[in-house]
Amino acid sequence: MDIDLPLLWFLVIGFGLMMYVVMDGFDLGIGILFPFVRDREERDVMVNSVAPVWDGNETWLVLGGAGLMAAFPLAYAVVLSALYLPLMAMLAGLIWRGVAFEFRFKADDAHKPFWDHAFAWGSYVATFSQGVALGAFIGGFEVKDGGYAGGVFDWLTPFSLFTGAALVLAYALLGIGWLVMKTEGALLQRMRELGRPVTWAVLAALAAVSLWTPLAHPGIAERWFSLPNLLFFLPVPLLVALVAWRLLRALPRSHSALPFLLSLALLFLGYSGLLISLWPNVIPPGISIWQAAAPPQSLGFALVGALAIIPFILGYTAWSYYVFRGKVKIGEGYH
Repeated sequence: MDIDLPLLWFLVIGFGLMMYVVMDGFDLGIGILFPFVRDREERDVMVNSVAPVWDGNETWLVLGGAGLMAAFPLAYAVVLSALYLPLMAMLAGLIWRGVAFEFRFKADDAHKPFWDHAFAWGSYVATFSQGVALGAFIGGFEVKDGGYAGGVFDWLTPFSLFTGAALVLAYALLGIGWLVMKTEGALLQRMRELGRPVTWAVLAALAAVSLWTPLAHPGIAERWFSLPNLLFFLPVPLLVALVAWRLLRALPRSHSALPFLLSLALLFLGYSGLLISLWPNVIPPGISIWQAAAPPQSLGFALVGALAIIPFILGYTAWSYYVFRGKVKIGEGYH
């Protein structure tokens, strides 16, 4: 039986990117929520809640990028050429945020506000840039003679700017769910108050993207609204409504992991909708995973290494979350 190596690599990269969104989304959300929490000790609690795990979360981004280069070199070349500016802005935001993360712990009272602002701005820039890149990816790229044939600023569209703002809201919701699970007292109450309006804002953004995308791309409209596809994909919006309803009920009542898990489920459903819209293209609108794949020998050789290392990443990630489980209190922390 022949093994479909491009499909296996697509699943590996898709899993890596989803894990990055899940793992790094909530700690970017901590920085996004910083302007809404003024108390210095409560900000320390917010940062301490992710201090043991935040840098490990970004491992998945490295895995996704390296996997794309190894398995789909054409997609790697086209996507990086087309999205060079937003991806560089994303990396600059992540680096600046990481520097601020460490320096704010050592800063004196006079300089701590500067590093607080740096942490928040780094989180906003990194998240917004990711959303812009995602919107540009959905919009598709012009490819000619095996290379990117578009302009330097083709990524800059109203839709990509909107998806950038939508991702900021989505990561803020993940951050709220995380802090509901990890904090107590006044900070927990503040997160409960923020949770409901942010959830409604995320739902509005999901609805707008769900309408905007098929209106702009007839192929995606055909994918979703033709029969029998409509019946097969109908569970996705129904599950979004069900999860959102349960999340809105859980946020003011629960102080457990339930709001965080439901916000993750909401993001996963959005990710599923994106995959349904774009499948099987790795370079929208018309280059599939099989057309962009590396030679079978390269795919097989690299897959052995990827499948060997992923269990170790999952293992130390699960162990670190287990060791640092439980509520974080004022005055307690990793640093």
